[in-house]
Amino acid sequence: MRRRIAATTALLVSAALTGCSVDDAPPSEPSRRAAAPAKTEPAPAPETPAEFLALAEEAMAAEQGWTFTVKGREGLVLQGQENAATYTATVHRTTGDPWALHSTGTIRGRNGAKPEEIYVVDGTAYVNEGGGAWEHGPLSDPEFADKVEDPLAALDGFRGYGDGITLAEPDGPEGRVELRVRTTTARLTDVRDEGVVQKALREFTPTLEQLRAAGVTAPESRIIMAGAEESFVLDASTYRVTAHTFKCTFLIPPEGRQIRYDQEVTERTAGMYEGTVVLPDGMG
Repeated sequence: MRRRIAATTALLVSAALTGCSVDDAPPSEPSRRAAAPAKTEPAPAPETPAEFLALAEEAMAAEQGWTFTVKGREGLVLQGQENAATYTATVHRTTGDPWALHSTGTIRGRNGAKPEEIYVVDGTAYVNEGGGAWEHGPLSDPEFADKVEDPLAALDGFRGYGDGITLAEPDGPEGRVELRVRTTTARLTDVRDEGVVQKALREFTPTLEQLRAAGVTAPESRIIMAGAEESFVLDASTYRVTAHTFKCTFLIPPEGRQIRYDQEVTERTAGMYEGTVVLPDGMG
């Protein structure tokens, strides 16, 4: 993190302001008249999740932009048969006002691989999957918002979990801090108001709607939230985000069978980005 602590400079007190000349003062007086440098107390070390998150936001906003790598997986298992897709991407994200984002990635599934490219400019997302026609819509539309992997927006949303955020016990190399939110296994109806579960539901709902259309009639009261977790890893000295992970698992038991849905996405900070993000000619 780039600290912005203004340096203080000692100023000599003018003899004119003291009502006497330098010649009137004994030899030792000038040193007494020198203003003592202001002492800056070191900032207290962060202790609470809210303090760590505030420093993380400051650290990430201090640079013009960042590059992230993304790796994700989404799977659906029914009676031992799995249908899964993986996603990899590189994201350039600026931090100015307004901010912008450009992502290039690849989706791999049962039918092979297809490219995906995404721009976010002035609050509008532009999405191209498979090299076809571009689609666009406001980020307020979940259909488009769910396609955008933006660790900085996730960091802002993470703060909304409030007291649910914990400092994880160190289980990795020194020099890192991990902040985590998770829910235990429970019926969806018992935990659906928890923030991380609501995020998981936004990810799961399109798949659930497809299952409903295919004849899966299990009510929400029978769906099990097998786990939802979101975490941020920070550098312990700079407080910069080094990784962000979100994962969730749902179990749906239709007519005695069980369907398992799971998703996991990890974004890692690859370095600073000093470029700009603009829409290609003819778009927007």
